[in-house]
Amino acid sequence: MAEAFKNLIGPATVQAVSHHLRRVHRRFDPAGFESQALTGLQSLEFKARAQHLAQALMAHLPDDFDTCAGLLEASLKRVPAPRFDHAPDKELGALQTDDTGVAGWALWAYGEVIAQRGLDQPERALQALHAITQRFTAEFAIRPFIQAHPERVFPILQGWLDEPSAHVRRLVSEGSRPRLPWGLRLQGLVRDPSPTLPLLRRLQDDPAEYVRRSVANHLNDIGKDHPQLLVEWVNQHRDDAHSTRNRLLRHASRHLIKQGHASMLDCWGVGGAFAGEVTLSVPRRTVCIGEALPLTVTLTAGGKAPQTLEVDVRAHYRKADGQLRPKVFKGRRLTLAPGEQLSWTQSVSFKPVSTRALHPGTQGIDVAVNGRPLGWVELTLKPPTSGV
Repeated sequence: MAEAFKNLIGPATVQAVSHHLRRVHRRFDPAGFESQALTGLQSLEFKARAQHLAQALMAHLPDDFDTCAGLLEASLKRVPAPRFDHAPDKELGALQTDDTGVAGWALWAYGEVIAQRGLDQPERALQALHAITQRFTAEFAIRPFIQAHPERVFPILQGWLDEPSAHVRRLVSEGSRPRLPWGLRLQGLVRDPSPTLPLLRRLQDDPAEYVRRSVANHLNDIGKDHPQLLVEWVNQHRDDAHSTRNRLLRHASRHLIKQGHASMLDCWGVGGAFAGEVTLSVPRRTVCIGEALPLTVTLTAGGKAPQTLEVDVRAHYRKADGQLRPKVFKGRRLTLAPGEQLSWTQSVSFKPVSTRALHPGTQGIDVAVNGRPLGWVELTLKPPTSGV
């Protein structure tokens, strides 16, 4: 069984941080720090563990922010000098604490310290986050500074566009995403994303895929609140001779494509209605919570010309209020000649997950072909069978 995610910050993490802070700070109290950091740690989930560790750090580091930040920086792992054209091999998972210093998941707590202690000193704080992000990430810690001091932070982000470290360049995009998962929502950028657009324009052609993927996710965030802006961005920046750019833009468009946004579908040449028939087949119309149901999709093309199609499978799960709401499972992009028929089978899950509670009763499955719902199949979902 895989190790619980929360154990990425555990007793060994605390002891390693204690060791390296004692190495760089003669007055550091390792016994007191470890006692506070370990008390109650095991009962906490991951994010709460990072915050708990941060509280212990702040209790045992000097109150002066510059001194505190300097000690955290001095305890960091030594890393090779970055090159602009070098992409991290394993991204965030590549760096781990070693004999030279701290790296990896413990640095979430370091970022918390910087965000809480340094909010009124953004320039010094971002200097520390610049170092931290090269050994983990600072995408969560930088967000309070963007919210509180955008006029002071964005010029620094602009300067980081030419940084040799891909980790730093990624922070420019990932740290300023309006809707970063697990992160503080930047409501100012949700309302008006224009401050980040010049940054994304530069980074969308970054040599590191690690950075470009962050740009795609950032643009996808923007599209949730400003769909027409993203449509215009894709139309402006698409370049059929630039396959890397187009892959990024395609990934950035995924939310609007799944939503069947007509203008975005037109951008990618899949805006027209399907001329043909769609058939959905399932082996049974009753399924139990915890099971998966195979679905066979068959498309038969009509018309007089080839059709390029975007096909997504949608499961309509019943919510607690009795309403059905669709969850889109990414399907495929294909081209059918007149009269051509294509079938495939894929599994539709009725297993509960942390982000989706399931409720017995009527459910449904259909497909969206170029954003238009077709081929409805109604199902009955029953409570789990014994042992599921």
